[in-house]
Amino acid sequence: MRAYSAERKEALLRRMMPPENALVSALAKQTGITEQTLYAWRRQMKAQGVPVPGDGKNPEAWSSEDKFAVVLETAPLNEAELAEYCRRKGLYAEQIAAWREACRSANANAGEQAREQRLQSKGDKKRIQQLEKELQRKEKALAEAAALLILRKKGPGDLGRKRGRLISVPDRQLCISLIREAERSGCRLAQACDELGLSLRTFQRWVQEGDEVVADARTTTERPAPANKLSEPERQLILEVANSVEFASLPPSQIVPTLADRGQYVASESSFYRVLRSASQQHHRGRARKPSARVVTSHCATGPNQVWSWDITWMPAEIKGQYYYWYMMLDVFSRKIVGHEVHRAESAELAALLMRRSSLAEGLAGRPLVLHSDNGGPMKGATMLATLENLGVIASFSRPRVSNDNPYAESLFRTCKYRPDYPRQAFGSVDEARAWTQRFVRWYNHEHKHSGLKFVTPAQRHSGISAAVLAQREAVYAEAKARTPERWSGSTRNWSLADKVWLNPERIEPAELKQVA
Repeated sequence: MRAYSAERKEALLRRMMPPENALVSALAKQTGITEQTLYAWRRQMKAQGVPVPGDGKNPEAWSSEDKFAVVLETAPLNEAELAEYCRRKGLYAEQIAAWREACRSANANAGEQAREQRLQSKGDKKRIQQLEKELQRKEKALAEAAALLILRKKGPGDLGRKRGRLISVPDRQLCISLIREAERSGCRLAQACDELGLSLRTFQRWVQEGDEVVADARTTTERPAPANKLSEPERQLILEVANSVEFASLPPSQIVPTLADRGQYVASESSFYRVLRSASQQHHRGRARKPSARVVTSHCATGPNQVWSWDITWMPAEIKGQYYYWYMMLDVFSRKIVGHEVHRAESAELAALLMRRSSLAEGLAGRPLVLHSDNGGPMKGATMLATLENLGVIASFSRPRVSNDNPYAESLFRTCKYRPDYPRQAFGSVDEARAWTQRFVRWYNHEHKHSGLKFVTPAQRHSGISAAVLAQREAVYAEAKARTPERWSGSTRNWSLADKVWLNPERIEPAELKQVA
């Protein structure tokens, strides 16, 4: 049986831990180590109380054992240490708090036990399938040539096939000796190199001056430190700010504008990301996947209350199959939620009532307005259309069979449902759903720094004070550049907001669209 070094074993176990949470099967393919060995290592670490999922799943889908291990591991940490731990592991502090509460209230009911048994049975079946595949692989290996079989068993197995990868001197020497041995046994040189993941040209370069191998020059070259490199106290200050209680759950894109609003400049946004990444504290967190490109939707808004967008989303109730319906209208220019209500039914009459109330609240009498929506029943109901006509509002609808023509409303619903404090259980009553949406709207309009608005709040953009806020940030950055000009290769960050917001720009002529862009 082949022995593996402790350093390599530790590195592979680290990859099975959060935040990477790599699949055991994927690691087996990459490293050449059998899945049985990797599973055995993972069981040993789990027996020590270390969370090692190794299943590639989102943290919400972890097993109860892994979640409990995280709770035990974070129990003695204070708030700042917990924030740093969450950034390292790709978790939210709110997630760990929810797991801790679940551990306190757990009663091991029959449903949970049945679920655990199903998972155990599923795991046993998967392991049987893996063992059967391993048996078939070994049976096929007996028929292969002797030289390639020996090379495959003795080879490092972790050299990879990426161009430009650094390979240490011991690995190079091992590869040369194995390839020479396989060549003497009758194996062609190109096949032996390919078995180890090397190109023939790489091997020829290694041995062009004999079998004495020298280290890669990239590992021995001494490079001077940049003149504008952050000092260690400055890097430590960035980590302290990012791991403070106030900013524990916020990304640098939210932290930097907040500090600028207070007249403080610690470092640029890219410096925050770079320092957190070097400290292994910058990872994707939350239940959401990485955002994808959206198609902006063909009216032009140059100010608030010119173009609105609205939609309805379902919020689950305790009774299976029953939902509450959140009606929401927002201003496309400022992204402010101008009206919203939660009801037990989905109808054009309730939508028309919300439209009247929102129009009165924003004082839209006699002012032109475009209301964009999808092609749902409440949006095209006779009552809703008659209300829009009486109010002088122009109705705009998504194109047929185009699901992303209403992106502002869909994006807001996504922001809502992927908030860390969004209830993981169904709402107990319509009043509970209304109370939660009220809290969300208050946070979204007055506290949330919107990434599409240069990180000012929708309320600031809607009321017109965003210009003053951004001007203050410009002054803070100008002062920071004057203090340390060697750290700025160009101009300061652009804090200017676009004067126009478009719906469906693809409908605009290319020349005009280019001018708008």
